[in-house]
Amino acid sequence: MPQRPRKLVPQLMSVLLLAAVSAALWAAWLGWDQHRDVRPDGSTTGPYEAWQVIGLVLTLLAPVYWAASRNYTAGVMFGTTAGLTVAAYIDWSDDSSGLFMVGVVLVMLGTLGVTAAVNAIASAIRRNGPPDMGGTSLPFNGSGGPVQS
Repeated sequence: MPQRPRKLVPQLMSVLLLAAVSAALWAAWLGWDQHRDVRPDGSTTGPYEAWQVIGLVLTLLAPVYWAASRNYTAGVMFGTTAGLTVAAYIDWSDDSSGLFMVGVVLVMLGTLGVTAAVNAIASAIRRNGPPDMGGTSLPFNGSGGPVQS
């Protein structure tokens, strides 16, 4: 019985840690930009630029892959999803139309799908090793030089 709590605690900690990291990265990349840009034809865009969303995704890949490569599946999928979903809800909840919930649900579903894919890729790499890219590699001896036949 003592074995199970030891495995449960790191999983729960990974959920909390990745939720906090995800929410903090949302705030860093998207939370500060709240105004919409008006184009010359009168239409509006925003509030986010493409580079902000790309930056958020790329910076989230590092902690998500790190946790996935250590088999913290719950943290990867549920922590990241919870962090981004809560951040989107807080950021968008002042929308009077009520349509912000559609966006929040799309963030939740998209995050869950992407984190599941990253987790599957990291698990495959962990299980099988990194893929051989077809390059020529020489076997090396313990001192760092090639093995002499």
